[in-house]
Amino acid sequence: MKRERVAAGVLSSQEPDAARSRYLGPNWYASVMGTGIVANAGAILPFDVPGLKQFCQVVWLLAAALLVGLLVATAIHWLRSPQTARSYGHDVQMSQFYGAPPMAFMTVGAGALLAAHSLLGLRLAVDLDWVLWTLGTVTGLVTATLIPYRLFTEIEVRSDAAFGGWLMPIVPPMVSASTGALLIPYVASPDGRATLLYGCYALFGMSLIAAFIIITLIWSRLAHFGSSNSGRVPTLWIVLGPLGQSITVSGILGAQAHLAVSSTLATAMTAFAVLFGVPVWGFAMLWVVLAASLTLRTMRSRMPFSLTWWSFTFPVGVTVTGTIRLAVQTGLPAFRWASGVGYAALLVAWLTVVVRTTHATGRGTLLRAPVPGSTTPPASKLRRSEP
Repeated sequence: MKRERVAAGVLSSQEPDAARSRYLGPNWYASVMGTGIVANAGAILPFDVPGLKQFCQVVWLLAAALLVGLLVATAIHWLRSPQTARSYGHDVQMSQFYGAPPMAFMTVGAGALLAAHSLLGLRLAVDLDWVLWTLGTVTGLVTATLIPYRLFTEIEVRSDAAFGGWLMPIVPPMVSASTGALLIPYVASPDGRATLLYGCYALFGMSLIAAFIIITLIWSRLAHFGSSNSGRVPTLWIVLGPLGQSITVSGILGAQAHLAVSSTLATAMTAFAVLFGVPVWGFAMLWVVLAASLTLRTMRSRMPFSLTWWSFTFPVGVTVTGTIRLAVQTGLPAFRWASGVGYAALLVAWLTVVVRTTHATGRGTLLRAPVPGSTTPPASKLRRSEP
């Protein structure tokens, strides 16, 4: 029988204040994803901007430092507060964000090749990417199966429960596909390149179909219950993640296909990248308008800062990389300029969230347990609680 678990990090009122300050959920790794994508997207931006290469290298170093720092902090957290740390996996919302660490690994790994190869040296960049890609792919496959399984079997799900966070555990295989495609040229054997290519297509499909199902559920929730409370509105932007990433994946795989398969198949895969990418890009633009409208509507009332604001970064960033791929494949200036506008918006969002995160971390508010019920109001009150 399904049962709803106690929310992760909702610590007992008897727990000492010192323990309350050690609340460090997997959602923190979204900051690595959001920072890393700024470097990765900037590194392939189809514009010659003075200083952009150096900027991307600095941002990549920041993302790598954040990843190392969070890994150390997470290890300490598990040693000092194991009960709290274990509880995240049983929380209806926080457990979904276990998809963030695998994507953080792969974002930093891809950045080593895209943004930092001249800084690290190509050999080190490739080796680092292989390590982080392997780690991210293995852990991502675990989240893509285990977290939905627990959602299906252990958690009582309300009819208004679907939110963008449900995409987090199933998107890592999509990120594996796009970042794995970058490694195809560095595989020595023809069979190895073909295996990696087809494996990336399989990972692509694994995430894509699951993402379409979840996006449909999110649309249904919005239609039946409205945009929910303000705490979940930023997660609407996560929908752009699988959309933009899928365009990026199909584009990179199409570009690398000639290294692994026959010319006939390679031509078909290149054509698929455009035939698939352009329609999905169109839906992504529709979602940008809807998500932006709902976000602005909520901000007019009140949308308190939380780590969910990092949803404004990585999903937008992979939409930019997808747009860049379409600009390369179609040669259209419209996609080229759209990628530039998208990257400018990404920079504004990233700088805003970095400043707010730094300020909130300094005050200690992000290291405390959330208030029970602050992100999941009763379904009967959803409409009345909206702005």
